[in-house]
Amino acid sequence: MSILKLKPSCKDYLWGGHRLVEEYGKEYPGEVLAETWELSCHPAGPSYIENGAYKGKTLQEYIDAEGKQVLGKNCRRFRDFPILTKFIDAKDNLSIQVHPDNRYALQNEGQYGKTEMWYVMEAGEEAYLYYGFQREISREEFAQRIREDTLLEVLHAVPVQKGDVLFIESGTIHAIGRDILIAEIQQNSNVTYRVYDYGRVGKDGRKRDLHIEKALAVTNRVPIIKSKSSYPHVADCDYFTVDKLNLDGNMIRRVEGNVTDQSFVSLLFLDGAGEITCGGETLGYKKGDSFFLAAGSGAYEIEGSCDVLITTIREKAGSVRVGAWISGKEIRIGLVDEHQKILAVKTIPTRKEKGAAAVIAETAKEISGLLAQEEIPMDRCAGVGVGVAGTVDRRRGIVRYSNNICWKEVELTKRMSESLPVPVRAANDADCAALGEALVGAGRDHQDVVMLTLGAGVGGGVILEGKIYDGRGTGGMEFGHMVIVEDGEVCTCGRRGCLEAYVSETALDKRTKAVFGTAMPLEELLAMALAGDERARKILDDFVKKLGTGLVNIVNIFRPQLILLGGGVCRLGRERERMILEPLRRMMRENCFGAESGEIPDLEPAALGKDAAVIGAASLV
Repeated sequence: MSILKLKPSCKDYLWGGHRLVEEYGKEYPGEVLAETWELSCHPAGPSYIENGAYKGKTLQEYIDAEGKQVLGKNCRRFRDFPILTKFIDAKDNLSIQVHPDNRYALQNEGQYGKTEMWYVMEAGEEAYLYYGFQREISREEFAQRIREDTLLEVLHAVPVQKGDVLFIESGTIHAIGRDILIAEIQQNSNVTYRVYDYGRVGKDGRKRDLHIEKALAVTNRVPIIKSKSSYPHVADCDYFTVDKLNLDGNMIRRVEGNVTDQSFVSLLFLDGAGEITCGGETLGYKKGDSFFLAAGSGAYEIEGSCDVLITTIREKAGSVRVGAWISGKEIRIGLVDEHQKILAVKTIPTRKEKGAAAVIAETAKEISGLLAQEEIPMDRCAGVGVGVAGTVDRRRGIVRYSNNICWKEVELTKRMSESLPVPVRAANDADCAALGEALVGAGRDHQDVVMLTLGAGVGGGVILEGKIYDGRGTGGMEFGHMVIVEDGEVCTCGRRGCLEAYVSETALDKRTKAVFGTAMPLEELLAMALAGDERARKILDDFVKKLGTGLVNIVNIFRPQLILLGGGVCRLGRERERMILEPLRRMMRENCFGAESGEIPDLEPAALGKDAAVIGAASLV
């Protein structure tokens, strides 16, 4: 069975009309039919199959039974069915709204974000849409206008007529105006953040919910250029490609196409009538019908008179970046997309005893292997970013010194580029971790972030105005080597009294071994302290005091909005708040210069774990 005729789910939103029933033959008994979800695997409104062996089943049930190959190879990169197509009848104005991108939606809603396109099927003489802002506005003005109900004054009202196309990327504030009929192709998502709704109430008599804080976080607050061309397509992006076919029934009455194994084909008929033939099967179509042709179905033919939107999924045009983190114990490699999402990851041990050349060659080999495993050609790899534990000259791509992996003056980027024909960039691994957390982790809502990583050593990264800050030197903030105790414990760097000599995992192992006869991780030490062991309590108190001294110094120098702690402290559970983070916050309030003015940064655990360094490294490219 090559052709599936689909029956939609129907939505009776309060702003809808009845034209989809009267003019497009939709079967619906209610008085208001706002939307029909014509091609949908979304659980909030699936489409159903009207013909053949799967009649009465949902499209998703068909896919589950036949296998994802019916979607095509280009859909393998998607977790779920990629798109959702609709007819929308706006008798009244829709709410002013915005959709998040994939990164934000997956993190906060558990589903994809939404980029969409509108094809205007019918529009009244004075019909218009809201599409972006008239001018750039600040986040503060945006929030104020929402509170004061003056948002419409700065929105861009776009007059529309039949045949107009608008492409709405995630983050674009928008709304469909009254007296407009639209065909919509969008990502498979139902995430909408409503910011203004004309004071309307729902069926329950209450005003519909607004999602102001989320909208503030995701909205692009600059004007949008309407004439974004996708020629020769109606719309074209990584999520869908839409073409429009017109058969006038006279000069052009028949057209042939081909459904390859790369993508399924969706046919949404806006007007007309005729027949579709594919795989020896022929079905009639009429205005308002929706059909699904499985990938690999081969040649098809449309005959008659019609306007039809043809939607396919093309190969992803956006490139993939590689992030690699080289530490003293392991090498972690990840493929990262443009939304900072890790698509695939591989971890191998760091065989540092073999020397720098061998480690670099093995890393390059594993990168090539991971790309091949995911069937990503090298020409789609935008580059490789590498985070290394040590002092890194970012501008020259040289690891000046790393005691953790025993490297000195290693031309990392030059050597790796000999094996990988793509740009290679390098930075300190703590800088990479800080950048990753600032982009998509615990620091994503801040521009100025300092991150301290407590591992075998103590690393640190500074993000100022969203970018890595490493001064004019050879790279990286060496917070672990600030002296906090004069003539104190010997550090791995050879000096005395460094922060690393007191709060690194190595230092903690040394201290607990001296007291208990065996090395003890922080979580175990915390458990003993909570159980009342005074020796463990004393070690923990000293750990917090030394770490707090370092944090106070960092605040006094950089004045960040946020300090993040990475490493073992992130794995301690809720008790860390009482035993570690709260005392540290108290020390910052009591000892940081200017604390009386309230300018003390937040202190939080990092969120991404090992992925932070991988994402940050990939973002170097």
